[in-house]
Amino acid sequence: MNTTILGYPRIGPRRELKFATEDFWAGRIDADALKAKGAELRADGWTSLRDAGLDAIPSNTFSFYDQVLDTSVLVDAVPDRYRHLTGFDRYFAMARGAQDVPPLEMTKWFDTNYHYIVPELGPGTRFRLADGSAAKPLVEYREAKALGIETRPVLVGPLSYLLLAKPAEGAPGDFRTLDLLDGLIDVYAEVLERLAGSGAGWVQLDEPALVADRSDEEIAAFARAYARLGRLTSRPRLMVATYFGTIGADALRVLAGSRVEAVGLDFVAGPDNLDVLASVGGLPRKTLVAGVVDGRNVWRADQGRAKATCAALLGLVDQVVVSASCSLLHVPIDLDAETSLDPGVRGRLAFARQKVAEVVAVGRALREDVPASVEASAPPAGVDHGVRARLESLGEAAAGRGDRGARFAAQQDELGLPALATTTVGSFPQTPEIRRIRADYRAGRVTADAYTRAMKDEIARVIALQEDLGLDVLVHGEPERNDMVQYFAEQLDGYATTQYGWVQSYGSRYVRPPILHSDVARPRPMTVEWATYAQSLTSKPVKGMLTGPVTMLAWSFVRDDQPLADTARQLALALRDEIADLEAAGIRVIQVDEPALRELLPLREAGRPAYMEWAVAAFHLATSGVADTTQIHTHMCYSEFGEIIGTIRALDADVTSVEAARSHMELVADLRDGGYENGIGPGVYDIHSPRVPGADEIEENLRRALRAVEPGRLWVNPDCGLKTRAYPETEASLRNLVTAARRVRADVTGVSG
Repeated sequence: MNTTILGYPRIGPRRELKFATEDFWAGRIDADALKAKGAELRADGWTSLRDAGLDAIPSNTFSFYDQVLDTSVLVDAVPDRYRHLTGFDRYFAMARGAQDVPPLEMTKWFDTNYHYIVPELGPGTRFRLADGSAAKPLVEYREAKALGIETRPVLVGPLSYLLLAKPAEGAPGDFRTLDLLDGLIDVYAEVLERLAGSGAGWVQLDEPALVADRSDEEIAAFARAYARLGRLTSRPRLMVATYFGTIGADALRVLAGSRVEAVGLDFVAGPDNLDVLASVGGLPRKTLVAGVVDGRNVWRADQGRAKATCAALLGLVDQVVVSASCSLLHVPIDLDAETSLDPGVRGRLAFARQKVAEVVAVGRALREDVPASVEASAPPAGVDHGVRARLESLGEAAAGRGDRGARFAAQQDELGLPALATTTVGSFPQTPEIRRIRADYRAGRVTADAYTRAMKDEIARVIALQEDLGLDVLVHGEPERNDMVQYFAEQLDGYATTQYGWVQSYGSRYVRPPILHSDVARPRPMTVEWATYAQSLTSKPVKGMLTGPVTMLAWSFVRDDQPLADTARQLALALRDEIADLEAAGIRVIQVDEPALRELLPLREAGRPAYMEWAVAAFHLATSGVADTTQIHTHMCYSEFGEIIGTIRALDADVTSVEAARSHMELVADLRDGGYENGIGPGVYDIHSPRVPGADEIEENLRRALRAVEPGRLWVNPDCGLKTRAYPETEASLRNLVTAARRVRADVTGVSG
C-alpha cells in the first residue's frame, strides 16, 4: 500500500440509494431490485477509486442503512422481538421499526451528525456468524474481486462495537456489554478466517473508541482481543484504524506490541498523534496509515504540509501509507457537480473525489520525493468589521435571563397553559406538492406571489389541523424550509450552499451541509413573516422556530481559520436579532433548537469544560434579550445527553424537548438527578419509525416520565420534527398523543381537556 482511504460515500452521486430504499419501503420495487441497485453503487464506487489511482481500496463500507446495524446482523445480535421477521423486513424493522415492533435506539456516531443504530445486548446474547459464508463482508469482497478489483474489507472493531452498544432493557444492573467480548471475538476470528480463505490480503478493523478516554479495564480487554486475533494461524493482515482524535498512549502501546500489521491514525483531528507515537517509541515493523487529508471537512488540503507530516513519521515506523483522516462518508461526493458556487469559495474546497485525488497526489510526491503540487492560494475568509464591533460592545449584557421562578410565573400569566401542555417539535410533513412548489420557485418556474400563496395555504392547513387535534402550543409547520440549517444559511451572509452536496445523516435521510466560509451577518429578518401569519390564524400561541448557533456550526462545513467559539458568537448575534424581531411581532414562544449540542462535545474529558462554556455563552447571547413573558424553548435529539446534563441546565431554556422514546425515558431521570428544574418535553414517540403508537403506549411513557418530573414542568411532544412522515400516520399519532396527555392530566390534576 502507498495510498488508501478508510471509506467512501455510498449514497450515489444523485442519491440513488435513497430513492431505491424508499421505493422498496413503499412497495414500488422488490428486494431483488434493491439488492441490484446496491451492487451497482458498490461497483461504481470501487471502479472510480481504482481509476483515480488509489493503491488500496476498502470494501464493506456500503450499507443499506448503517454499518453498526450491519455488524449486529453479521454477528446475529438480533433481539428476540425481530426474530419472526427475515431479510430486509428484519433489517429495516431493527432500524426504523414496524407497526408491531419498535426499532432499536439510534444515536450519533461519536462527534459527527451521522447516526448509528445502537446494538441491544444482554447476558443471554450469543454471537454467531449469520448466514455462514454468505455474510456481507465476504459477499462484497467477492463482488469486487469478480470485477478484477482487490479490496480491503472493513469491519467495525470488536471493542468499539461493544462500547457503542447498550444493555437490553431488563439486563442485570451489573451486566456490561464488554462482558461479551470473548464470544464476539470467536465470530470475528471466523470472519477473518473465511476472508483469508477467499483471498483477502488485508482487513481493516475500525476502533474509533480508542480516541476517547478509556479505562484500564477497557484497555486490557482491547489487548486481549487483539492478542487473540493476532495469533490466528489463517487470517489476512490486520489494519486497526482510529480516527476523530488522538489515540491514548496506552492503546497505542497495545497496538505496538501486538501482531497487527498496520495502524491508522488521524493527524487532522488528532495532530497530537505525532507526539503520542514518539512517546511509545514508534511502531517498529509496522505500517502506519497516516490520515493527513481531512475526511470530515471540505477545505482543500495543504499538500505540502501533508507530505511533511508523512516524512516526519518515517523515522517512527517502517512504512507510511497516505490516507484521508477518516471515512469520506462525511463529505459530499464531487465538487465538479457544483457549477454555481462562487469561484472564490469553490477554489478553497475539495469533496470526496477531490480528496481521493489529493491522497494520491501526496502519496506520489512522497514516493517520488518531489514537491507536492500546490495550486494558487484561495482568497481569505471575508471579515465583517461591523459584526465584530457589535460583539465587542455587548459584553456581559448577554450573560443570561435572570431568575427562573419569576419567568415561570410571568409565562403562566401570559400563556395560561395547562399541566402536560401538548405541542410538536416544529416541522409537519412535507408533501410532494410542497416540495414541488418550492423547487419550482427556486428554478424560476413560479412567481414569488404564487410561492407565497402556496406556503400560506399550507400554513393555514397545518394550523387548522393542530386546532382540530387539540394541541396547546402550535407551530406553522415549516413548509418553506428545505432543512433546518440550510434554510438559515441561505439567508445569512458568510455562507454558501450546494446543489448536490448530499451527506448521509441516517438511513435515507440525507442533508446538504452549507459551507460557512466568512464572517456571519443577518441582512434581514428570516422567519418573521411566516410566524406572524401563522399567529394571525389562531388565538393559541404559535412557536417561532430557529436553529441554534451550535447546531448551525455542527451541521455546516465550518471555516477552520478561527476558533469555533468566535464563529458561534457571530451566529448567536444574528439569532439574537431575529428573536428580537419575533418578540416585537407578538410571538410569545420561541424555540431555538440545539440538537447538536452533545454532538460537538469533545471526545476527551479534558476538552469539555471549554466547549461547554462557549456553547452555553452562545445560546445565552442568542436568547437573553427577551422579556420574562417570552418563553424560550430548545430541542435536542438522538445523542447520549447524560454526559451534558449540567450544560443543558446551564442553557436555562424555559422548556427543553428531547428525544426519549427509543431510550425509554431514561434521560428524564438523568435530568432530575442532575438538578434540572425547568420545563421538559421528553419525546413520547419515535417519529423516525413509520409505526403509529397507541394512546396506551404514549400514556405509559408519560407516567414513566412523571416518576421524575412534576406535572407542571412536563410537556408532551413527539421526539423530533415530523417533516419526513406522511400526514395519515402523523395525524393518527398526534391524536393518540393528545388523548394520552388528557387522560394523564385528568388523573394527576383532576382537570380534563
